[in-house]
Amino acid sequence: QVKIVESGGGLVQPGGSLTLCCTASGSIVNIYSMNWYRQAPGNSRELVAEILPGGSANYGDAVKGRFTIHRVNDSAVSLQMNSLKPDDTAVYFCMSHLWSNSAWGDYWGQGTQVTVSS
Repeated sequence: QVKIVESGGGLVQPGGSLTLCCTASGSIVNIYSMNWYRQAPGNSRELVAEILPGGSANYGDAVKGRFTIHRVNDSAVSLQMNSLKPDDTAVYFCMSHLWSNSAWGDYWGQGTQVTVSS
């Protein structure tokens, strides 16, 4: 059983900062990537940031220069979000592409709400 857990969401004022954390646990043999996605009401889920083997990272256009993904350890990542805007309001999901139960698969967390409002 693999478990993906996000934490750190909440309410923040425009221009503020917030840090999200994601931890993977369970019967994991190897983690290829850990990624952050978000979904706002009425919108499709979009990639926010991903960190790949070797430490390289990719970001969605809407967050480039404001968000930074960090690898905390082999099974945890954080997402530092600065200069937050109301448009950043969404449920943020962590997804890990990993090897478990003799297969590669994508495992998702339940999501954490981020609300940017004055």
